[in-house]
Amino acid sequence: MKKFIISVFSMLFLCSLAQNELVAQTNIASPLDGIYYEDSTGFRDPIPYPPIRMADVMWKKRIWREIDFRQKINQPFYYPTEPHNNWKNIITILLDAWRNGDIEAYEVTPTDEFLNPLVYSQFIRMFEIERTTQIEDPLTGEIRDTVFVTTFDRNAVMRLRLKEDWYFDKQRSQLMVRIIAICPVMIQEVAGSPRITPLFWVPFNQLRETLARSYVFNRHNSAERRTYDEVFWKRMFDSYIYKEENVYDRAIADYASGIDILYESERIKNEMFNFEQNLWDY
Repeated sequence: MKKFIISVFSMLFLCSLAQNELVAQTNIASPLDGIYYEDSTGFRDPIPYPPIRMADVMWKKRIWREIDFRQKINQPFYYPTEPHNNWKNIITILLDAWRNGDIEAYEVTPTDEFLNPLVYSQFIRMFEIERTTQIEDPLTGEIRDTVFVTTFDRNAVMRLRLKEDWYFDKQRSQLMVRIIAICPVMIQEVAGSPRITPLFWVPFNQLRETLARSYVFNRHNSAERRTYDEVFWKRMFDSYIYKEENVYDRAIADYASGIDILYESERIKNEMFNFEQNLWDY
């Protein structure tokens, strides 16, 4: 019995040594790539919205606008194309959050309402295209059929649409805005002309916690860890209006063309600006 107890304690001692060695190996710090170790947890809270009541909203208008990633100020939405240093572009953040079940995505409808939920796996399979071609084997010289599978191209997402409500809050005497949803837009070359494909709508209130933990590249100061939630909150992007709510439910491109589309977009923006300014005329 004594030998049995000694053998049990010996086994427990050896197991504890092995466990301590394993813990020591896993606790080895990664090489320092910089001047300090950055906090990669990303536990930040979204900037809180001011409370709003229906009785406080004296005026409201729904606006749809589009952010073009080709503009210099909007390039942080597109880059980096490969995630690194806790930086991701906006489409990678959306797809990762959707795959993990943190958000829901809805089908793009003519009215842009949240009607038909989409499933991530089904959405990705929609862009998988199998193409068969004949390739000569360099070793045997035999012609074989080879199947190539084209998957979803994240780099083709070049724009982002916003659905937002502008309203006048009588308690604060201020014209304010709140983003309702965002929609990534894919642009592909088809027969020499661009094909614009809105992908899905994501309710912005579901996305805010994810955006608050996602850092965006700051070209002016890398020490300032700016989040996507702050970028949207502070309106640190350039965009143009492509639709306002109207009785015909039509976009600007439906009744204007060419440079007149930009003129109409500016007219709507100036109209809202003048509305707020005219409230303070004496």
